[in-house]
Amino acid sequence: MTLWFAPSADAGKVKVNLADGFDFPVGKPNAAGYYKARGLRLRSPRHFGEDWNGRGGGNTDLGDPVYAIADGVVTFAADVRGGWGRVVLTRHAYRDASGKVRYVDSLNGHLRQMLVKKGDLIKRGQKIGTIGSNRGMYPAHLHFEIRHNLKIGMQRNSVSPTLTNWADPTQFINANRKKNREWRKVELPTGTYQSYKGFTGL
Repeated sequence: MTLWFAPSADAGKVKVNLADGFDFPVGKPNAAGYYKARGLRLRSPRHFGEDWNGRGGGNTDLGDPVYAIADGVVTFAADVRGGWGRVVLTRHAYRDASGKVRYVDSLNGHLRQMLVKKGDLIKRGQKIGTIGSNRGMYPAHLHFEIRHNLKIGMQRNSVSPTLTNWADPTQFINANRKKNREWRKVELPTGTYQSYKGFTGL
């Protein structure tokens, strides 16, 4: 493993498939065998996403698979230690109800393993990591976020805690479960958030 300062990607654009829908990151596609232990809370004490646990409790879900919620590109994959551990950030493009192309970032944190690296194009349902405990800091669980604001990256205090910047993950997924398959790729912006120090390697 090597120490690096990891921006999401060089500033630019990557061509990706529009998401044909969004699934849950565990128990694909519908979170079978898991429950949401904590949800989004934008008031103090804040929690910017959801914590997903296996129904067996404790560390019974340690090492369970974590899946890509939709097609996209990995913009960050590193062990940042601290309270985060191993983190994978993925950027997705989708068409909203008005027909406009929109973008969101999904974050999977506290991973035991990362199975993808920055720049990888990934598919909905692809295994991208496994559930961890951040080296025993917590009982095993997946910390999962969806962001509308593409500038957040690993700097969550850089934007205001509002639904303009953050999505309620379960609500977003339920509202976007199925999309029309479109074969023409779209350009997705990259390099939109600040560098962050971490250790690379799968």
